[in-house]
Amino acid sequence: MGMGLLGAFLPLVWADSVGLWGAGAAQWLLPVALLLAGGAAIEITAILAHRGLAPRLPVLVAGCVAVPLAAALGNPAFRSAAAGGPPLDSAGWAAAAAVVTMIGAFVVEMAGYRQGGGAIERLAGTALGLLMVALPIGFLVGLRLTGTPDYEGGWHRPGLAPLVGMIAAVKFGDVLAYLVGSTVGRRRMAPGLSPGKTWAGAVGALCGALFASWLVLVPLRVLLTPADGGNAEPYGGWIVHGVFVGTAGMLGDLAESLLKREAGVKDSGATLGALGGGLDLVDSLLFAAPAAWLLWVNSYPS
Repeated sequence: MGMGLLGAFLPLVWADSVGLWGAGAAQWLLPVALLLAGGAAIEITAILAHRGLAPRLPVLVAGCVAVPLAAALGNPAFRSAAAGGPPLDSAGWAAAAAVVTMIGAFVVEMAGYRQGGGAIERLAGTALGLLMVALPIGFLVGLRLTGTPDYEGGWHRPGLAPLVGMIAAVKFGDVLAYLVGSTVGRRRMAPGLSPGKTWAGAVGALCGALFASWLVLVPLRVLLTPADGGNAEPYGGWIVHGVFVGTAGMLGDLAESLLKREAGVKDSGATLGALGGGLDLVDSLLFAAPAAWLLWVNSYPS
C-alpha cells in the first residue's frame, strides 16, 4: 500500500476505532469499502470485456456497492457504538443483496432480450463480479463488525483486531514474499500465471503472515479491542490464523493473475498510477477476508 494511501487511511482507522462523534463500528470505514467496491466493479468489468463476458456495468456497480452496504446495515454493531452483533447478521444480509442483484440482472436481460445477444455471457460476468468483488468486500465489512462471544452466550463489542489482523497478515506476507523470493527464490510456483512468484517466496509469505498474526492478536490486541470487547480469539489462535489467512491471500493474488493473464492485460487499471488498479492493491484481501471471517465466526473466549 502506497505511503500516501496509508496516510489517508490511518486517520479513518483511528476515527473508527474511537467512535468519533458517536459513530458506530465501521461508520468511518464503510465509505472506503463502498468506493473500493465500486471501483473494483469497473475494473473487473474491463477485464472481463476482453473475453466477451462484460456484465452490464450499472448492474454490477450497484450490486458491488449494495453487498457491503447490506453487510453493515444488517449488523446492530453498525447502528450503535455500544452494540455487539452476531457475525452471521452481516453475512446473511450480504448474501441477500448478492442474490437480489442477480435477480435484477436477469430482469434487465429479460426486458431487453434478443436471441444471440450475449445475455448468458453478461449474466456469467455479473455472477463472477459478485463472487470476486462484492461478497469478499462484504466480508471485509463483516470483519469490522464481528462480535465476539462471551461465556453467557452474548456478544461483546467488536474491535479492530479481526480486520487489522487480516490486513496485516496479508500485507506482511506480501512484503516478505517479495524480499525472500527476490533474494533466494529459484523454483517458480506458478510460471503460467505469475512468473515472479517462487516457492521460497511462498514460505516467506507464510512467515510474514504468522508474524503479523502474532503481533496483532497477542501483544497489540489490547490496543485494538474496546475495554468491554472481551478476549475471544479466532479459531485455532494466531498460528492457524497466520497459515489460513496467509495461504488465502496468496491464492487471491494468483486468482487475479489468472483473470489478467486470460484477458491479456498487465494491470487491472490505472487508478493508482504506478501501483496499478484498485484490484491490484487488494486482490490478496479478497480471498483472505472470508478466510479470516470463518475463523472469527468460530472464535471462542480465551
